[in-house]
Amino acid sequence: MSIETFANPWPAREDITITSVRAITTAPEGIALVVVRIDTNVPGLYGLGCATFTQRWKAVVAFVNDHLARLLIGRYPGDIGDLTRLAGYSGYWRGGPVTNNAISGIDQALWDIAGKRAGMPVHELLGGKVRAAADTYLHASGRTIEETIDQAQELAESGLRHIRLQVSTPGGGGYGAPQVPTEYPDAPYRDGWSSRDYLRRTPALFEAARDKLPGNLELLHDVHSRLSPKEAVWLARALEPYRLFFLEDVLAPEHWDRLPEVRAASPVPLAVGELTTSLQDAVRLVRDHGVDFIRSHVSDIGGLTPARKIADLADLCGVKTAWHGPGDTSPIGAAANVALDVTSAAFGIQEGHVYSEATHEVFPGTLRITNGWLHPNEAPGWGIDIDEAAAARYPAELSGHDAWAAGVRRIDGALEAP
Repeated sequence: MSIETFANPWPAREDITITSVRAITTAPEGIALVVVRIDTNVPGLYGLGCATFTQRWKAVVAFVNDHLARLLIGRYPGDIGDLTRLAGYSGYWRGGPVTNNAISGIDQALWDIAGKRAGMPVHELLGGKVRAAADTYLHASGRTIEETIDQAQELAESGLRHIRLQVSTPGGGGYGAPQVPTEYPDAPYRDGWSSRDYLRRTPALFEAARDKLPGNLELLHDVHSRLSPKEAVWLARALEPYRLFFLEDVLAPEHWDRLPEVRAASPVPLAVGELTTSLQDAVRLVRDHGVDFIRSHVSDIGGLTPARKIADLADLCGVKTAWHGPGDTSPIGAAANVALDVTSAAFGIQEGHVYSEATHEVFPGTLRITNGWLHPNEAPGWGIDIDEAAAARYPAELSGHDAWAAGVRRIDGALEAP
């Protein structure tokens, strides 16, 4: 098929065309990050977008380089909506995290170019700020309740007002805290995870936290999709006295149709959605009253453009945003999160990550958390670049998540949602 097939469908406003589209991978913190770079025929004018799907990054790279690049080369970069829709429709079978991360990289890179052309940060292209900065939460965890609370105290003293608490559970299947020895040496799967033990231990963590941490500190917790609907209600009611800011991912996505009934019975706000892999998934969670906070990973639903639609829908439905933002979000993705945060009335809270100095070296302009706040860059576009020579010093490897997920099992040996 000739390149003319993908020519501009209408006259471009300016003689600016896309000349190159490629994926760049790097792992300065040992977590594979994927960034899409789009170059134009204007010297020095290029854009960067987050396409990070850590567990399947090679598939995203192939999708961008071998399938999507040819659709964009020669096109006018200002037609963001048409280009991203073409990327989504061209494969016929649509959706999923590989497709949507690839599209996200393109979408965010085009927004970066738009900001640079306008001489404005992306948040001004979205209508400008409705707040100065995004309030942020970080994670505290430990092998014991005492270790978790000590780490939370340190974070609070650094200026954090919102902190997620996790404590180890026996064996290798716990989430969000260090692995500790099994308590089931005679079980068929000795390193297994027990939902009943988890349900007993978690309220004890928050009882101790409310006793020892400042009373005005907002506390959060991530279940990581491992409970049945009835267990989720039990946990939410057990945690009611401790005034959680939210309880995250109580059900696996296979059971999200049950979220409205769980939410109706829960005295604690529910935050769900980091496993949404399409705009439509996120829409259903908000529209069908399944969530109090929508938690989508912005690149997994296709980038900034669909995330803006979700933020607007959330605002209309009385739902808040809490975009997914740990270390498997690139600094470009983190900047996109904050652009949404400061321009949307639906903002609730932003998950943060303290990037290493190696990451700051690879991505000059990476945002830093200051007293618990994330401020957007005021430079044109995202205000973040990539040093490809530095990036090459931190090559991406296959994710360790596969091996971990294979070991997340119940004590009888049955696989559990990781």
